[in-house]
Amino acid sequence: MKEIKHVFFDLDHTLWDFEKNSALAFEKIFEELNFNIDSKKFMDIYNPINVAYWKLYERNEIDQETLRINRVKDAFEAIGLTITLDEIHTISDLFIAYLTSNNHLIDGTIDLLEYLKEKYTLHIITNGFSSVQEVKLQKSNLDKYFVTITDSEAAGNKKPHETIFQHALTVANASKAESIMVGDSIEADVLGAINFGITAVYFNPSNEKVPNDQIIQIQKLIQLKNIL
Repeated sequence: MKEIKHVFFDLDHTLWDFEKNSALAFEKIFEELNFNIDSKKFMDIYNPINVAYWKLYERNEIDQETLRINRVKDAFEAIGLTITLDEIHTISDLFIAYLTSNNHLIDGTIDLLEYLKEKYTLHIITNGFSSVQEVKLQKSNLDKYFVTITDSEAAGNKKPHETIFQHALTVANASKAESIMVGDSIEADVLGAINFGITAVYFNPSNEKVPNDQIIQIQKLIQLKNIL
């Protein structure tokens, strides 16, 4: 890793705790709309549905609006509650509005970034909606650590497509040999980066099975200190 000068991070699920912040957003929404729903049980249903729709979105099989609406609709159907399309739109809009009301980070995020900023230039590559991601970074005080922020809307393509990685390197004035990608998605972050030609580290807190044993992985962010 001696050649590494630039570290690129995914944001959601890697540094910014999407599950915890989402649960708090839905808890606020259910209270405001007088829905008698246990937010924890709802999130157990919602999370895998959300992940599945994000994978479709990353593969360009659905658009942003379909992602936003269908993940809510499917989650309510899965818990056996029928709501109108207007209510689905209301919940989806409130979710985006309230998502950044709380900005919990994955354990070890600040400690790791404080360590890395003295040795490397840090960057973000995210498939998230640009307007929302900017607010997340600002409200969580993460923006001060990153020199460049590349989102899929600006790059014209989403991870794992090579276009977004090339865009990120160009903006960062970095070469492939000098760069490393860290993220929680084996398909979008890790294989996307590897196929593009840069080193990748899989943030794998659940210890999911990896496609091959050559993939570098960590279960806690702080373990990245042993690599970089």
